Amino acid sequence: MNKNPGCRDKTREDHRCECEQLRRVTGILPHRPPFLFVSRIICVQHGQSALAEYDVPQDHMFFQGHFPQEPVFPGVITLEMMAQTAALAVLAESGLSGQVAYLAAVENARFRKPIRPGDTLRAEMEIESMRMNICRARGAALVDGQEVASAVIVFALGSA
Repeated sequence: MNKNPGCRDKTREDHRCECEQLRRVTGILPHRPPFLFVSRIICVQHGQSALAEYDVPQDHMFFQGHFPQEPVFPGVITLEMMAQTAALAVLAESGLSGQVAYLAAVENARFRKPIRPGDTLRAEMEIESMRMNICRARGAALVDGQEVASAVIVFALGSA
């Protein structure tokens, strides 16, 4: 029995929704587990912005070594989650199906608070420019409405 009255056990409906979200994400991004860091798409404005979330698992393999006594989700993976979210805004356009967003640069990255096991990480990314096959996006990662990281992400679009 669940001891927290605000929570409920997962039902078949919850599992079906999670599977549909995964299909939606993997229909746009070429990433696959264990290197897919988007659990669900909240909103995509094609070519403009994207909001997505990642549920950080309690037992994620990173926590075995980063750090066993003080588990912290790695900052570089937070940046990857932000990059995957930015890529959603660009790759969701029908003419770009099958393309891959290759990380080219990370600028002005700032980490403000640690991300812990069980947190839901939300990335809010805005496309600043798209020239030729180079995209520049700015955004932030948040946990419980608090900014935990921010950065400018630059990626190049190419064939898989």
